[in-house]
Amino acid sequence: YGGLGLDFSYNIAVAEELGNIRCGGITLAIGVQAGMATPALTRFGSHELKKQFLVPTIAGDFVACLGISEAGAGSDVANIKTTAVRKGDEYVINGGKMWITSGSQADWMCLLANTSEGPPHRNKSLICLPMNLPGIHVAKKIDKLGMRSSDTAQIFFEDVRVPCKNLIGEEGKGFTYQMLQFQEERLWGVATGLTPMETIIRETIDYTRQRKVFGQPVLHNQTVHFRLAELATEVELLRSLLHRAVALYVEGNDVTKFASMAKLKAGRLTREVTDSCLQFWGGMGFTNEVLVSRFYRDLRLMSIGGGTDETMLSIICKYMDILPRK
Repeated sequence: YGGLGLDFSYNIAVAEELGNIRCGGITLAIGVQAGMATPALTRFGSHELKKQFLVPTIAGDFVACLGISEAGAGSDVANIKTTAVRKGDEYVINGGKMWITSGSQADWMCLLANTSEGPPHRNKSLICLPMNLPGIHVAKKIDKLGMRSSDTAQIFFEDVRVPCKNLIGEEGKGFTYQMLQFQEERLWGVATGLTPMETIIRETIDYTRQRKVFGQPVLHNQTVHFRLAELATEVELLRSLLHRAVALYVEGNDVTKFASMAKLKAGRLTREVTDSCLQFWGGMGFTNEVLVSRFYRDLRLMSIGGGTDETMLSIICKYMDILPRK
């Protein structure tokens, strides 16, 4: 279908390199296209669906978005309310989605919707939804704290009709498909944070070496250079955890626990690195003229998007048998 047929470790290599882009929103948009909106279609979609949606998406002719989150259901995926009711050979879709990356410009959406009245983990399905159908309303482009170059939309569906053949895989398996995709999404997110953190630490070293306070470079204060050494060590530890999880995943293992641990640590460490380094930049760090202030805003999303820190902690607890699994 136009892809290279490589294993997931290559995705992670690409994700780490994309961190060299000095704007998190670009990396985020690529991540949605390559690792969030398309994995379920790649794994479980019919040949016809792949030809219609996957081929042009891989070629870069289509922009894809992922329709999961709603105003009342973010990390709590089972609580989504959007419905897709089968009528003849069509689904009729009603509801809405929130925080949809690339939603304002997407050609199609990988939509998660309730297709029955059954249990919340077995009543959901994934559907390839063209975004030019009647009844789809892009309500607004959301004004965000960070990732400002990445358009994020609120979208409503009013009696949107889509052919039943656009169903990805089996009806009722959407939640399961989405949970499988989340592990790759979270590992990708971790990888995209490594290079920006390294860049911020390096640029902070350069700046504090040049900036003098009370007659000496800021960097020469033990508090400063010890802190930077600690942060660099934490980044390398996170990289090791990520690479271990990816190696196990490529071998076919369940890495839900390790992926959740890495995602949790990445969210907290990006906050710690950007906050600590911004402090060492002093007043300049509080301006929009330097990279550290941009990444201070952009990387704050790491603890929220793709599952909050609290969600990651709950998953880790279950795998440690601290809490019962559901």
